[in-house]
Amino acid sequence: MNERAKSELKPVVNESGIEVNPLYTEEDLARSGGTTQIGLPGEYPFTRGIHRLMYRKQPWTMRQYAGFGNPAETNQRFKYLIANGQTGLNVAFDLPTQIGLDSDDALAEGEIGRVGMSIDTLRDFEVAFDGIDLNKITVSLTINGAAAILIAMYLAMAEKRGYDLKQLRGTAQNDILKEFIGRGTWVFPVEPSIKLVGDTIEYCAEHAPRYSPVSVCGYHIRESGATPAQEMAYAFCIAKAYAEEVLKRGLSIDEFAGRLSYNFNIFGNIFEQVCKFRAGRGLWAKIMKEEYGAQKPGSMWLRMIAGGGGGGLTFEQPELNIVRGAYYALISALSGAQTMALCSYDEAYTIPTEYSARISLRTMQILIEEMGLTETADPLAGSYYVETMTNQMRDKIAAIMAETDAEGGIVKLVAEGIIQARVSAQAYRMQRDIESGEFPKVGVNRYRNEQEEEHPVEFHPYQEEDARKQIASLARIRTERDQAAVTQALARVRRDAGTGANVMPAIVEAVKTYASVGEITQELVKVYGRYKEPIRF
Repeated sequence: MNERAKSELKPVVNESGIEVNPLYTEEDLARSGGTTQIGLPGEYPFTRGIHRLMYRKQPWTMRQYAGFGNPAETNQRFKYLIANGQTGLNVAFDLPTQIGLDSDDALAEGEIGRVGMSIDTLRDFEVAFDGIDLNKITVSLTINGAAAILIAMYLAMAEKRGYDLKQLRGTAQNDILKEFIGRGTWVFPVEPSIKLVGDTIEYCAEHAPRYSPVSVCGYHIRESGATPAQEMAYAFCIAKAYAEEVLKRGLSIDEFAGRLSYNFNIFGNIFEQVCKFRAGRGLWAKIMKEEYGAQKPGSMWLRMIAGGGGGGLTFEQPELNIVRGAYYALISALSGAQTMALCSYDEAYTIPTEYSARISLRTMQILIEEMGLTETADPLAGSYYVETMTNQMRDKIAAIMAETDAEGGIVKLVAEGIIQARVSAQAYRMQRDIESGEFPKVGVNRYRNEQEEEHPVEFHPYQEEDARKQIASLARIRTERDQAAVTQALARVRRDAGTGANVMPAIVEAVKTYASVGEITQELVKVYGRYKEPIRF
């Protein structure tokens, strides 16, 4: 297209700030850097995927987010999803559990089991995963501030049931830096929080080497308002911070990097999302190889779960979220994700019902069984547009990372509230653009149903009885357990935290005595203190 014709069109700029041409040619690709970093699937720099045959050999894992009420109810939902073809579990925890409170804590009132499963002691894990084969179904724990305790409970539960921890697979989110940026379920200040993440990585490298103790979560940074490029850049900076925490303990990069994983978001423009992942794979491989000296291919892999995108869902005309979800799944498949956790259409309102969760599960199954998404690896490769945008996204992500490092690094900027302020400002700009109509959103600022009555969405009911049962269960555990053993184990947790030792062995022993989440958290708080959020204007 000639420049005059192009100048007559309104410019299109994607969320990451890259202008989109009305036409792409070989010349555009050459100007962006050419094809030097494409390669082949399964080969460095892994732009086209971390496995040679990708989904032709094995489709993505389908891991729907689930958890509510007490562990018994959640166990029933897990079994329902597995019976309907789900191949992995993604566990939601209630707010008290996420911030290290027991169900009988006064601060937990009204929140017990509301947005996820309530966990107080190892007994709750035993109930939640009763009858579920942990060798066949891998489990992802969506927990951060209290992650060390929940990881310890999961490993203790598995060991008690006879599983070999050396072979046990699974994932914990355990990304505390993104909590300071995006979600807010922190407990301890920044530095000891990073130390705890390092403790879990170091402990799992020795005792559960196939378990992934961290899933760096660009997802929530994006949900909080970041652009797609910022999402990837900040996630990589965070992963580097965790890696450096572990490296200073004497482990080599190849001893743990292969078990680092990522959780990314996918709402928005299809091509921008696909290209950010293709770019991210190549950039992360380069960082691992050139900056950290990784030798094993697995240490360079960008292992990721994608498929969510709750920030893209709408309250208005919620049935359209079913359509959005199908496109999110398509993006995830075209992006080469190893796992999908597709949002359900009612998640803008409530915890998904069985009905809505099944629709999301069937959406992913349709892509596998009917739409040909598993037949060939990286089917968009070679497109002038896709390859040009991939190069541009790689440059954009790298530039944001360099800027972050130049200003003192991600840990410093998070501790000072600077990253939070930037993401909040970006969220404000996006909301302003949606309200003005500059950023189109069907059903919100386009094609609104002003007259037509909206179809009702079924809300997940909050059951006060669940809370009473959970509190009663905790009281019963406290009368049945060996209190002397609990007291001794909790004293060791506090002692090890005070000496700077890896606290995971002490926490594992404490959960085996049925010490509670709140009790263990309190011992750590006595040493580490609690985080107070900085306020920036």
